[in-house]
Amino acid sequence: MSEYGFDTKRIHAGYNPKEHFNSVNYPIYQTAAFDLDSVDHARELWTGEASGGIYSRVGNPTVAILEERIRELDGGAAAVAVSSGMTAISFVALLLGQGGGNFVTASSLYGAAQEAFTHFYPKYGITAKFVENRDDISEYEKLIDDNTKAIYLESISNPNIEVYDFEKIAQVAHKHGVPLVIDNTIATPYLFRPFEHGADIIVYSATKGISGHGNTIAGLVVEKGGFTYSKERFPQFHEKSWKIRDLQDQPRTPLEAAPDAPVVLSLKAFYMEFFGANLGSFDAYLALQGISTLSERLSKQVASTKQIVEFLEQQPEVAWVRHPFAKDSKYKELAEKYFPKGAGAILSFGLNGSKEQLKQVVSALKVFSHHVNIGDVRSLVAYPAATTHTELTPDIHKLAGIEQNQLRLSIGLEDVNDLIADLRQALDQVYHN
Repeated sequence: MSEYGFDTKRIHAGYNPKEHFNSVNYPIYQTAAFDLDSVDHARELWTGEASGGIYSRVGNPTVAILEERIRELDGGAAAVAVSSGMTAISFVALLLGQGGGNFVTASSLYGAAQEAFTHFYPKYGITAKFVENRDDISEYEKLIDDNTKAIYLESISNPNIEVYDFEKIAQVAHKHGVPLVIDNTIATPYLFRPFEHGADIIVYSATKGISGHGNTIAGLVVEKGGFTYSKERFPQFHEKSWKIRDLQDQPRTPLEAAPDAPVVLSLKAFYMEFFGANLGSFDAYLALQGISTLSERLSKQVASTKQIVEFLEQQPEVAWVRHPFAKDSKYKELAEKYFPKGAGAILSFGLNGSKEQLKQVVSALKVFSHHVNIGDVRSLVAYPAATTHTELTPDIHKLAGIEQNQLRLSIGLEDVNDLIADLRQALDQVYHN
């Protein structure tokens, strides 16, 4: 559907009713396995010469619609849906870092991702080199060595809402023969299309803005295609495997089996097969339902975020506000370049006063829900230092810019005046009673 616009693709891409009994809506294929028809057809399915259902751990028609839709929206070559955003991140890290290696990564990430790169992935020979000055392009380049497997960034960092010069960082990555991996969870493909700015692989927690209703856990990996994976740095894409042989029983490498999508092919053929972590058909259905209203949801949420940032900046109880909409944000120019529709509906702010007052403000909020999801239709508040980033040590908190007086807001679809009034009454209750 390359000739169609974003809003047409989000509703129609990847689905042809004629292929699904003329059902106007995509069916939920709630089945473990599929009839293989014949031995010859089964062989065609296993070699990739034919498409169709085999076993829902490695492929399901409802999930395939979601994969094709996100592929179209991002303009990639292929996509794979998995059980969560952390599955997407971990699968990409384990695949690119297979046999050992390091990732050069920004040092302000979603807490679970940062902890995984710091303490978990090293158990499997995969380490991280965190860029201390995330805005300095030269620091990324200085950290790349012969064992570097990728540069890893978030398009909008969580929870500090930083944006980076993606095109310049991509140039550095490609100069040294490594791909740029971008977690595009907060932005979604509606606000930012990483492939247009040099990214090679996108990961998503589709739990967040893509599904948008707080009712499913899902992840996605999208591959642009066209990146040259050298045999020296990425031997895993050059190793022949009987498992992905052709119809003539000739073993193939991932690059031979899928020249434009060796990452997605490897994830589907090996990781989904042996680790599992498949996305269920009903969860895929919910994510598709969310995508169908993505533009309207994000447009309103971004507009409300701008008003809330402006409100918080005027409050004496608020020490600082982090979002490119903030008047003193150093990311304004980059946000205007890369996020013309707005840099997301998540913001952080710091409170003056004590930690006890911070706790009381959270408890006093009535419209904002206190839980750790983001991108929901509901507006949410979280205290990162004690929730989403609590597993990180104090030195990593300092590196990532996590403050002890910091609250994170995810702006939903409520009336923005009610959200502002809720913040005001909570501040009044705690600071002025």
